[in-house]
Amino acid sequence: MRMGLEDRVALVTGGSSGIGLATVTLLLEEGARVVTCGRDAERLQSALAPLAEQYGDRLVWATGDVLSDADMVRLVDLATGRFGGIDLLVNNAGRSLLAPFADTTDRQWTDELELKFFGVLRPLRAAQPWLSSSAVGAVVNLNAVLARQPEGRLMATSAARAGLLNLSKSLAGELAPDGIRVNSVCVGLIDTGQWRRRHEDALATGRTAQDYEDWTGDLARDRGIVLGRLGRADEVAAAVVFLLSPRSSYVTGTQIDVAGGVSRYV
Repeated sequence: MRMGLEDRVALVTGGSSGIGLATVTLLLEEGARVVTCGRDAERLQSALAPLAEQYGDRLVWATGDVLSDADMVRLVDLATGRFGGIDLLVNNAGRSLLAPFADTTDRQWTDELELKFFGVLRPLRAAQPWLSSSAVGAVVNLNAVLARQPEGRLMATSAARAGLLNLSKSLAGELAPDGIRVNSVCVGLIDTGQWRRRHEDALATGRTAQDYEDWTGDLARDRGIVLGRLGRADEVAAAVVFLLSPRSSYVTGTQIDVAGGVSRYV
């Protein structure tokens, strides 16, 4: 089923790996034109060059930090200069801080709050005039199920993500008169490079002898994931692209959990 995104222009932050890269790929498959960014030029080139060979001039990228107003303005200028506008925005750039309250410094609290809020606000501010002029303006903010079910080992991240979920809801109401929909995708444990690195470290230090499939299966069961496995980046991308598409034209101010059924709330 086509999603009605042919020739639409999408800006995706953090597109060099994981969910961001999967979203860029799926948008291209759906016929969209995509501009993306990351902080590491070499990593961007390595990840995106194969897609550029396949999809040609429908994909462009640049280095950029979502916490820099100047970088986000340059990225928007690149998108509009190359493609004439912006219809869709995916705020994907982010990270998690694994630390309990006692081990979290004031600087780490500030960094987490700044990234979760301004990593969305700065790209949105730069792109907003173009989203407003689009007939199908849509924003998807990548978030986590931590936003609604706090995790003590990720205290600062949980709190910041809760704030981002609230902010996304507020933005949906404020931007609706301009024809811009705002939704969230809240993820659980996704099989990205970080888990493979952790498994390799566990093997090297003798903390496990399990292969990756068995190790992640035990991890999923320990975390209460009823489907018994980690998610895939392409499964998250599918939800993101749906929320961006005209197929969800009556959906705003809500979130989709892509988390394998893990939840402590109704």
